[in-house]
Amino acid sequence: MTESYSLHQGSTPLLISMPHNGQAIPNDIAANMTADGLAVRDTDWHLDKLYDFAEAMGASIIAPKYNRYVIDLNRNPKGVNLYPGANSTELCPTSAFDLSPLYVDGKVPSSAEIERRVELYWQPYHQALANELAAIKQKFGGAVLLEAHSILSHVPRFFDGRLPDFNFGSADGKSCAPTLIEQVEAINFAPYSQVTNGRFKGGYITRTYGNPEQNIHALQLELSQITYMDEQSLSYSSSRAEQVQPKLKSLVSALIAFGAQISRNK
Repeated sequence: MTESYSLHQGSTPLLISMPHNGQAIPNDIAANMTADGLAVRDTDWHLDKLYDFAEAMGASIIAPKYNRYVIDLNRNPKGVNLYPGANSTELCPTSAFDLSPLYVDGKVPSSAEIERRVELYWQPYHQALANELAAIKQKFGGAVLLEAHSILSHVPRFFDGRLPDFNFGSADGKSCAPTLIEQVEAINFAPYSQVTNGRFKGGYITRTYGNPEQNIHALQLELSQITYMDEQSLSYSSSRAEQVQPKLKSLVSALIAFGAQISRNK
């Protein structure tokens, strides 16, 4: 663990990024936050535990220490909305998914504070991410990036009704080769529902680092938290997780196999 993120370097062309898995909030920021802010309810909970098999499979894994409420690592550092016209949280969020305020009155981050957080927390993660992808490509001739995310099954702010279980995003086909999507969609995800480029098409990281012309292939998975958690208590459900993990293992295996294929063809 560095000051702001952890990086495990694996033995395959696959890098798994978990930019919303961190839970910590620095004391100076916490002092200005509401109880809702300090509860960090919109965390991509327990992904490190859910994907605990991936390291043994040879994947590299990068994850931040700090929470998305500090700064959202999957947002453009200039604050550009990922989905123009849609309700979305900011680079430094000021409200939770349920619209409750994250900061006490008069204490929302200033422009200078946002720039400070970009320098302290955003830049190091992205530099490490870029460096690791470059190292993987140098070693294998190509790289595969899995952006691992999760979200509550019902978030009216972002989508109507219940979200499908497996939500894959490839920036409408721009962030990875069509054959990668075909291999992923060939996986039997039943009894779970699955969609590609639905409500979630891939965030800033997927869109920025996915470059199939340069043999770097990025895919985002937004996994519904109901598949592995008790969404009310936000606690990990071993019984649910044990049912969905084989599907995730199949996904990771397919991505590693795709990486091996592009390695052989380099």
